[in-house]
Amino acid sequence: MKPTLLILAAGMGSRYGGLKQIDGLGPNGETIMDYSVYDAIRAGFGKIVFVIRESFAEEFKKIVLKKFENKVDCQICFQSIDKVPAGCTYNPERTKPWGTNHAILMGKDLINEPFAVINADDFYGKDAFEVLARFLQSVEGKKNQYCMVGYRVANTLSENGTVSRGVCEKDENDFLTSVTERTKIENKSGQVVYTDENDQDVELNPNAPVSMNMWGFTPEYFQYAEDEFKLFLSQHGQELKSEFYIPTLVNQLIQNKTITCKVLDTTSKWFGVTYAEDKPQVVMKINGLIKQGVYPYKLF
Repeated sequence: MKPTLLILAAGMGSRYGGLKQIDGLGPNGETIMDYSVYDAIRAGFGKIVFVIRESFAEEFKKIVLKKFENKVDCQICFQSIDKVPAGCTYNPERTKPWGTNHAILMGKDLINEPFAVINADDFYGKDAFEVLARFLQSVEGKKNQYCMVGYRVANTLSENGTVSRGVCEKDENDFLTSVTERTKIENKSGQVVYTDENDQDVELNPNAPVSMNMWGFTPEYFQYAEDEFKLFLSQHGQELKSEFYIPTLVNQLIQNKTITCKVLDTTSKWFGVTYAEDKPQVVMKINGLIKQGVYPYKLF
């Protein structure tokens, strides 16, 4: 059975000022997602599941899904704030969904095989999908053996503002030992720093592996996520902006020795459009990869 790719595409793109998931960046209007789907198909993924907002479903089907007809099995599911486990309550004034781990839960009824999770608006690269597909094929029929693709933090920054990253620690066998969400990471005077809870700058090793939300799981992860989400809502459900992050749960499952999570090395360089000003740089990098022959001029 081929693994599935779950693409988290429900973000509002607030910083970028629009639906950046369907913004054309390739020479024929290809989106970053198109490159991810192309890479996934050639790496051996058999199904793509998109998590989107219902409000732009028609636009999404017309602009995105149409391209993949007859290329790969595609399905969509919707993330909305009211999709919570039975009996759970939350602040009625809240308008924003619950983050990446909540988004994963939307795919629970569509996925019964090893699966990868990525963001729609991140460019991960050919090699990253290959190493991820190989790992997921190796855990077919197994449980509690997960993975994440690790990128060097210095290779994931934006020149146009700060970024948030899950900073990883791993043991001598490349198993993840902890992942800590760090916010406001940037290059300041040649040093990579993040802002801590006391508003102080803390230096980071530029080669520290970070999670770019490229994970590999087997299906029992959905149950762990649902159980933890119930607990999360009981503690944070009345807050307006708290988010249920993937690294938080993975970290907890590692500490409890429930799972192992291999940090996969990749030669791919991540890039993305966090801010509108990042777009020209991304277009240039995609054109460079086309010139090198990594991608055809026209994807689909």
